[in-house]
Amino acid sequence: MERPRREKFALVLQGGGALGSYQAGAYQALQQNALSFDWVAGVSIGAINGALICGNPPELRVERLRRFWNQTSSNLLGRPLAEDETSRRLFNEASAAMTAAFGVPGFFAPRSPPLLPGWPGKPSELGLYDAGSLRETLNSLVDFDLLNAGAMRYSIGAVNIQTGNFQYFDTARHRIGPEHVMASAALPPGFSPVEIAGEYYWDGGIVSNTPLQYVLDLEEDGDDYCVFQLDLFSARGELPRTLLEAAQREKDIRYSSRTRFNTDALCERRRLRAMIRKVCAKLPVELRDDADWRALSETGGESATTIVHLIHRRAAYESASRDYEFSRLTMEENWSDGRTDVEKTLNHPAWIHRRRPAGGVQVFDLTRVA
Repeated sequence: MERPRREKFALVLQGGGALGSYQAGAYQALQQNALSFDWVAGVSIGAINGALICGNPPELRVERLRRFWNQTSSNLLGRPLAEDETSRRLFNEASAAMTAAFGVPGFFAPRSPPLLPGWPGKPSELGLYDAGSLRETLNSLVDFDLLNAGAMRYSIGAVNIQTGNFQYFDTARHRIGPEHVMASAALPPGFSPVEIAGEYYWDGGIVSNTPLQYVLDLEEDGDDYCVFQLDLFSARGELPRTLLEAAQREKDIRYSSRTRFNTDALCERRRLRAMIRKVCAKLPVELRDDADWRALSETGGESATTIVHLIHRRAAYESASRDYEFSRLTMEENWSDGRTDVEKTLNHPAWIHRRRPAGGVQVFDLTRVA
């Protein structure tokens, strides 16, 4: 599909641990459909996937994503004893228990000896797991010189522990290294905080698990944007029937990070912009020169935004442990689901025949079951 005039493409990657293989499969399908991106923004596992994309030339990106996800899923290569839902649920829970007990190859390992809960320690010790192997993995799979070269803008979110403020590290303003990616993925109490320039940071998902708002707030005036939002948790879901389902649903709501709210807020902001432009055309010339009006009218730009939601909607056997269930079987299923959702979206008539939104914004969620 030929891009509309002045339209830039952004890829927004939510956090979600083991579910991130969905994003890898989705990116493979996006690349195979010749979609290239000007900007990649991520949090937590989204920051890791984003680094693998931005830190490699196009011909190596999918291969590096595959190497990372094959490595992280190499502890459990088997399959459940039977194909029924109960057997699969038990298999997934056993896989998650293995992760909790032994860690994930190339990502993290249990800290030894562990720090007792009430015992003081250095900031680098305040985590149940040691993520030193993630640094080695990033250095082996990501070319940080290329990542910082600016061909694709790369932005990742973390939280400053002492101020409690959200911090974005952005190649438009910073030089990013493996420590920045690790900070974005340092979810407590599993991982210890990461030091950057004398400050300590945790996983950005503590404050917001998606960088969508950051991208929408910083869209360059005058440029149209098409944002592919790859969510790993669905804000919509069924009413829980058990305590396990309640824990599962709570995690979905917490980490979906108000994606719909951000989208609705953008629609309202664009509606107000359109009203400002209409009022401006009706004002007498002397009022248009008023300083207050000029400041207000500057918010009335004519750029348009398209948001494409691609949401990992869980299978019936998944549970609250699915974000740390790293079996090869589940990884491959998540990867395949991401590919399938992209193909469905890009082959949907609504996408094929899309036009520049007259109201300044349009939203697609073309894989949701009605």
